[in-house]
Amino acid sequence: MSYPKILTIQDISCVGQCSLTVALPILSAAGVETCILPSAVLSTHTAGFSGFTVRDLTEDIPAIAAHWRKEKIAFDAVYTGYLGSTEQIAFVKDIFGTLLREGGLSIVDPAMADNGKLYPAFDGAYVEAMKELAFEADIILPNITEACFLTGMEYRENYDESYIAALLDRLTASGAKTIVLTGVGYAPDRTGVVVREGGQTRYYEHRRISKGCHGTGDVYASAFVGALMNGFSPYDAAVLAADYTVGCIEVTQGDPEHWYGVKFELELPNFIRMLGK
Repeated sequence: MSYPKILTIQDISCVGQCSLTVALPILSAAGVETCILPSAVLSTHTAGFSGFTVRDLTEDIPAIAAHWRKEKIAFDAVYTGYLGSTEQIAFVKDIFGTLLREGGLSIVDPAMADNGKLYPAFDGAYVEAMKELAFEADIILPNITEACFLTGMEYRENYDESYIAALLDRLTASGAKTIVLTGVGYAPDRTGVVVREGGQTRYYEHRRISKGCHGTGDVYASAFVGALMNGFSPYDAAVLAADYTVGCIEVTQGDPEHWYGVKFELELPNFIRMLGK
């Protein structure tokens, strides 16, 4: 797989440095042929902007997928981000089954919740549909809140290693294969990522930057997938993606005008060097 072809399915916010406007350049910088399937088009992302426009593209997804099947187009990996409805999740499941090459990877970022709460557009039916998609995938990248919704486990603001181990055990028992659990920190100034693969659990810790930035989850997931498609193990890809994301936040600090995302473009040369290219 010297020149892999990947499909990423998520919305595109025309302004805001998140979703597809992040995934496409980061995966391309990783040397991966990146095909896209937008689930919706927004004028901006929804955090901090008002009066944004949204065009839902659910009805277009089956026809696009059918055209690809007709053209015998297939992918080495399919990576999903924000999906707007249970109907879209069903279409993605079909794409996993029909457009992945034999041995191809399905990677799901179950982008549906944070800070103990579902995003406003989602409900219990969406969670149940996401469970089916996530536990069918080869790799999932939930944060702690999303992992709790996927397992029914109580969300805690304060936790210890035994709580995280129990959360991973529940995900594994539910069918999760490789798990990349993000936003795990055991001290106020530290955070990190826990990777469980093949029964082995490893933790990578780094410093927490107090000022949060929108879109960093998409930056992280895209960098992770880019490294994975370059032959990195899930753990090594998780470490690289964490270091890259921290770099993106650091280069954005101190610019009050840039409140809506991170300047990930400025760190792409470092990302490419991290990949050994």
